[in-house]
Amino acid sequence: MILVRSPLRICLAGGGTDLLSYSRVYGGFCVTATIDKYVYVAINKTFEPKITLKYSQLEEVKNFEEIKHPIIRECLKLLDLNPQIEISTMADIPSCSGLGSSSAFTVALLKALHTYDKKVLTPRGISELASFIEINKLKENTGKQDIYASAYGGINCLAFNHDKSVDVISLRLSDKTLYDLEDNLLMFFTGYTRKANIILKENDDNVKNNEEQIINSFNYIKQIGYESKDALEKGDTKLFGVLMNSHWNAKKAISNKISNDNIDKWYDVAMQNGALGGKICGAGGGGFFVFYAEDRNTLRETMKNEGLEEVRFRFDFEGTKIIHNE
Repeated sequence: MILVRSPLRICLAGGGTDLLSYSRVYGGFCVTATIDKYVYVAINKTFEPKITLKYSQLEEVKNFEEIKHPIIRECLKLLDLNPQIEISTMADIPSCSGLGSSSAFTVALLKALHTYDKKVLTPRGISELASFIEINKLKENTGKQDIYASAYGGINCLAFNHDKSVDVISLRLSDKTLYDLEDNLLMFFTGYTRKANIILKENDDNVKNNEEQIINSFNYIKQIGYESKDALEKGDTKLFGVLMNSHWNAKKAISNKISNDNIDKWYDVAMQNGALGGKICGAGGGGFFVFYAEDRNTLRETMKNEGLEEVRFRFDFEGTKIIHNE
């Protein structure tokens, strides 16, 4: 059995500027971090001529074209492996919660399938292959942040270039700053998940239609990404927290689907009770809050009283990796 895990990610700054319609014209930039919450993919060779898939559903089919799960179908078609295979997946966090689980799954699956086929892929190679699957084959309205973050792991700056290439630069953090972030970045589950596709398609259409307000908001978010990088490398975590608040306000201006009455209420309560700044992870609309706390004990107690469950985490610095192969 082969078992692979891929870390989920939180975007610290610049989120959304990896959207391809934006980045290939204006260039994108974000600061992203992977955490110790994972998507797992297991592969077994079977003795029967069929493909067995175990995820939120169970599939048993004879050939790749019959597979309903789009990512699995396209990955298996691309590699054209012997259709005597069983694939199972599970995750530490619910899907559709803004932590990049779909891309983490794609990366983990490709890593597992290549290992099964006795082939080696570098983080960059697997990132580009996963991007090809999601953007070119499945026509997703997305960017490459989640893919690269999960494949590489760690806390990185990602520059999304006009030619669709991606530069991965490790964020230069002191140990003091790293421990500060792990202690004071707090994550809370809103209690509901959402599909990002609707928000991402709206953003994509607005950029393609040269909607000035939306493009200006993305430009501002990108600038916050650069400023956040500088603040963190200088160890100014309080400024980083303030910038998170600016990021959130700019993000909400992009679409009325990013927030709602409950999210606005919870955010305001958090800001009045220990948070310097925060945001909803991913495209928005639900999933997880991440806050930088000036008073983490008060923030924890307040959000608990609001009915939001905290999920504690540490950063992951390994990226997608094989954890069992025999």
